[in-house]
Amino acid sequence: MIDSAKIELRNLSVKDYKELKISMIESYDALANEYWSEREIKNLIKKFPDGQFCIVINEKIAGCALSIIVDYHKFDDNHTYEQITGGENFSTHTKTGDVLYGIDVFIHPEFRGMRLGRRLYEARKELCEQLNLKSIVFGGRIPNYAEYAEELTPKQYIEKVKVKEIHDPVLSFQLSNDFHVKKVIKGYLPGDHESKEFATLMEWNNIYYTKPDKLINTAKTVVRLGLVQWQMRLFRDFDALVSQIEFFVDAVSDYQSDFILFPELFNAPLMAEYNHLNEAEAIRSLASYTDRLLETFVDFAITYNINIITGSMPQIIGEHMYNVGYLCRRDGSYERYEKLHITPAEGSAWGMKGGSQVKTFDTDCGKIGVLICYDVEFPELGRILAEQGMNILFVPFMTDTQNGYSRVRLCAMSRAIENECYVAIAGSVGNLPKVNNMDIQYAQSAVFTPSDFSFPVNGIKAEATPNTESTLLVDVDLDLLKELHNFGSVRNLKDRRKDLYSLKLKK
Repeated sequence: MIDSAKIELRNLSVKDYKELKISMIESYDALANEYWSEREIKNLIKKFPDGQFCIVINEKIAGCALSIIVDYHKFDDNHTYEQITGGENFSTHTKTGDVLYGIDVFIHPEFRGMRLGRRLYEARKELCEQLNLKSIVFGGRIPNYAEYAEELTPKQYIEKVKVKEIHDPVLSFQLSNDFHVKKVIKGYLPGDHESKEFATLMEWNNIYYTKPDKLINTAKTVVRLGLVQWQMRLFRDFDALVSQIEFFVDAVSDYQSDFILFPELFNAPLMAEYNHLNEAEAIRSLASYTDRLLETFVDFAITYNINIITGSMPQIIGEHMYNVGYLCRRDGSYERYEKLHITPAEGSAWGMKGGSQVKTFDTDCGKIGVLICYDVEFPELGRILAEQGMNILFVPFMTDTQNGYSRVRLCAMSRAIENECYVAIAGSVGNLPKVNNMDIQYAQSAVFTPSDFSFPVNGIKAEATPNTESTLLVDVDLDLLKELHNFGSVRNLKDRRKDLYSLKLKK
């Protein structure tokens, strides 16, 4: 206990990290060298600032409670800590979730005995009520269990703690704060030897919770995809190209599709006007249409009530040219994605540069990812997006030969299996005789699935006729992915040997 202490309970800020780190190191005696990095704390505060609490005593971090909001029905009660938190990116956090999930609480040893933990728990309860969340849930350690493991099962140990025959510094405190044990989880926090890697799944129910009416804008479980297998043809001008775009958007939206996917560099016919220039100058001239096309797609997304993935088009930023596209949502918002890996031909003929952004995108149909053509041939990218919560991967591509197409197709099928997601690919077909370096095209657009009992035996949900202009309309069931993740014949995401290897995004 300290004299004349000034106690302040407030939200954590990034500026607190230096003091927070000191406090964490001195508090985590059982899990040495395991504390939150500055990057993780910054990310957590950015995603959910209201959910991060700290207690400051005389300008020193005396305690801290961290939390996220999750859509709990996407997980079962047998989850691990890493699964429920989404790793260092906290990809499972969602503003539309129904449960406040506690990911950490600690009190500095110097300030224990002052009932500061109770203050943090009360702050969480108040937040849960304010946000109208169903409950607070977290996995709790049972650090004294190791002393009794040879004579008591976890269930027997918990019962003795409940009737106060045994005192556990964590579980006893949680029970005294109106939390109840929902389940015992094995392997929740690898390396927690004091708890023998067992954890209690604790829950506090918000009695003031009111289930919101979800008559509109409900989260979709069955999503309809529309793929455009685009015919390369000469257009008399920009307006003629836009008319063809609108034709496909109109047609696909008539079938109440949630998404429409265009191919990579589908606007290449506009380069015919610049065919007298060298290839690098011609595609730089093509980039002058990109801003106008973006405005067109944003307008069509709103008018036709459909999310549009615009394939790709060249864009000049500073002195460099990039291959980019846009997700144009039907609510009028849009976000940009980039081709990260440039093929040797794109580099030598056009002077293209690779982008640097790897991220998923939130939509009204869940999280999606977009990889442009060659990028799908790099498995690391698909795995990073999967770890961020991606359910559907869209791949706009452009290939001139069957060899090139086969690389895209086979890699896309692999991404669907290894990342337990759907993969939609769309390319262009036909010939473009008056545009250098774009003369022939080969494509067969398709939607691929994981390979298990709930999916087609060959992993192909649907595919278009090769080298023929067409559209492909496909329904995909997101609930099947959840079932696969938890109960599949094999579980590629869950069964990774993270004790042997890891994958980390540097930027």
